[in-house]
Amino acid sequence: MVGKYKVITLCGSTRFKEAFMEIQKRLTLEGNIVISVGLFGHSGDNEVWENMEEGTRTATKEMLDDMHKRKIDMADEIFIINVDRYIGESTRSEIAYAEATGKPVRYLEDDGNRIPEGD
Repeated sequence: MVGKYKVITLCGSTRFKEAFMEIQKRLTLEGNIVISVGLFGHSGDNEVWENMEEGTRTATKEMLDDMHKRKIDMADEIFIINVDRYIGESTRSEIAYAEATGKPVRYLEDDGNRIPEGD
């Protein structure tokens, strides 16, 4: 908490840019401080993938993934944007990190069952 405001970090595939914007707005209007992604690599921010070879990660992608874990460190909880219940590899690692550090995890789409593997 910062003052009377809960801090929530958004996690999920950057292919869901519109959902990120919608959820950020909703959670902010509910009185939360919302931390989101800095770039939408799957929605046009190609800087994430520049100079990337098949089967590798760019230095930028590695930095962004590490920065997102630091954003989780600053949060009271994380909110997973899992449109159609999709959760990819990076988001899975963020969920595992949040759980390991004792952060509550909420899901946009959660029917109480285990979230299926992503594509």
